[in-house]
Amino acid sequence: MTSVRVVCAHDCPDMCSLIASVEDGKVVRVQGDPDHPYTAGFACGKVNRDADLVNSPERIATPLKRTGPKGAGQFKSITWDEALDEITSKWKAIIAESGPQAILGYAYSAHQGLMNRGLVNGLFHALGTSRLQAGTVCDTCCEEAWNVTVGPVGGADPEDVVHSDLVISWGADLAATNVHFWSLVEHTKKARALPVVVIDPRRTRSAKAADLYLPIRIGTDAALALGVMHILVRDKLADRNYLSSHTIGFDRVERDILPKFTPAKTAEITGLAVADIEKLAAMYGNAKAALIRLGEGMTRLANGGQALRTVVLLPGVTGHYAAKGGGALLLTAASCDLNYGAVRKPSGPASSRMVNHLRLGEELLNMKDPPIRALYVSANNPAVTCPEVHKVQKGLMREDLFTVVHDPFLTDTAKFADIVLPAASYLETDDLYRAYGAYWMQWGRQAAKPRGEARSNFDVAQALAQRMGLTDTIFTLSPEDAAKELFKGSTGPASKAEPAKLFAGEPIHIKHDWKGQPFATPSGKLEFFSEQLANMGLSPVPDWNPDPIEVADAARWPLRLLTAPGYFQAHTAFSGVGFLRQREGKPFCILHPEDAAARNLADGATVRLFNDRGEIGLILRISDEIQPGVVLVPGQRPIGEAVSGTINMLCSDRYTDMGEGATYQSTFLDVGAWQGVQAAE
Repeated sequence: MTSVRVVCAHDCPDMCSLIASVEDGKVVRVQGDPDHPYTAGFACGKVNRDADLVNSPERIATPLKRTGPKGAGQFKSITWDEALDEITSKWKAIIAESGPQAILGYAYSAHQGLMNRGLVNGLFHALGTSRLQAGTVCDTCCEEAWNVTVGPVGGADPEDVVHSDLVISWGADLAATNVHFWSLVEHTKKARALPVVVIDPRRTRSAKAADLYLPIRIGTDAALALGVMHILVRDKLADRNYLSSHTIGFDRVERDILPKFTPAKTAEITGLAVADIEKLAAMYGNAKAALIRLGEGMTRLANGGQALRTVVLLPGVTGHYAAKGGGALLLTAASCDLNYGAVRKPSGPASSRMVNHLRLGEELLNMKDPPIRALYVSANNPAVTCPEVHKVQKGLMREDLFTVVHDPFLTDTAKFADIVLPAASYLETDDLYRAYGAYWMQWGRQAAKPRGEARSNFDVAQALAQRMGLTDTIFTLSPEDAAKELFKGSTGPASKAEPAKLFAGEPIHIKHDWKGQPFATPSGKLEFFSEQLANMGLSPVPDWNPDPIEVADAARWPLRLLTAPGYFQAHTAFSGVGFLRQREGKPFCILHPEDAAARNLADGATVRLFNDRGEIGLILRISDEIQPGVVLVPGQRPIGEAVSGTINMLCSDRYTDMGEGATYQSTFLDVGAWQGVQAAE
């Protein structure tokens, strides 16, 4: 038995340091690294089963070529040379006939390694193909909102929570999605008083442990933040010195916006009690180092950018941005200024046609001059994760679309492919990792050789590049040598990292070397007034107004959708572990007892979720963890596991107000008894 330090590559802010136990070349156990200060010796319940994931009998063993209709999942085994030759011959013919923009590379987040994720994008950048505007299904809205308010820099260091005197988890189920930060909070609470407030439409595991839980109405976060600001000003709890020195535009907000958000009006909008709003404001205003941990979910709706932007401004009113352990944390990656272009943009045109991640279906069906004729999907499953899944499936069914999927498993997307390539897992690859919810950078070593004939994203990108005639040096380097290129020209804290120590296996803490939160806005200050937003035609100051389309949809449909990560099946990357599937249970939805009773629906019943876009079938659970008028659907699951379909069949591909992100939580629908509709393919 040998132990190998690896790094978790799943899409999670913690990006844990792990110890893989390997026996006879096989990973037999994965556990948290006890020597890493943040991971602290434990991993989440999902990653603890990653030995099962890497050894799953459901993994693809060889390259596959389609033999039946698209979507049927009928394939035969072929060799790697046959697969790579067919791919590149097709691509060369398409480029000759229609130009490189007829090809789309679609690589995203199932492997967070900077090499395995980055070099696939580098391949298509160098080829000059259409480019994926990635992340719109996830974080572009919250990032844009943060950037126009604070600037493209990281937020508070989560490890500074030991200095906090109040923690507010706003729209984040920390026990599910940020478990090591949550552990730090719990340990700090044991040592001294540390009040925790959870603001979330769902009474999550984190909420059950909170000192104050506020079950906010979906889409009203901006109103609550403005209501708190109103009380802070009223009670003379605003830090006027900080506001005058480090912010711009608060005078306008105070004059024009805050008078509208009295406690009574805020309660009417948010569904919260006036007493709870007053209590939150008093706790926040009297704290000296309050830390707000922001979730991305509050931005996945029509006015999501304004919601997050307004909450982000709160620490500027109290001056908590200046305190160690205070301020706000959304993401940390912007303060790790590596030279990403060395891998992601080795050559190729400076600009090319963009395809929005969340509108893949629309573009596969309707993009012209040229149409998309070839699609390469790596580390993602758009047939489940994109809104308007019916469009995605219809696009993938096109006989004239040559589709390649590189994945460890035969996903819903892979079933539509012409060629499927078996992918190595992170436990079978060398890679460099940079956390996006903590300030750590690590080199993860390969723990075991790839299972079967699986090959890494990095390896396949290099093989395709060479067959396509690309001569960039990056396509000839080892993963370690390629990773070293990221440090050439790096800036900020990343430039102070010592690569020699990193590649020798020492995790590097990218320490904040500033006092207080820095601001990288055009003004160099926290912007209550944003000229950037004014130039976009958006309100330059924070405000809350109901979205007209949401109002119209709410008048037609009685329930609003809430999506959240599942505790054991957050997304389809964990679907290959039977134990975790069983722990999560069959894909389900949750209704409040009042809503279930009004529809004569019993717990455990098969129910139909429907709106104008279609209908799906799920198992019903009844619980008061959500408010009446809401239907909660946790996780994203393979279509075949549900009674019928997947929740994204009911979600629009409409954009958020900022960042052109997805609006999952702006979905309105109803739930009724299952009527035996045929399961979706």
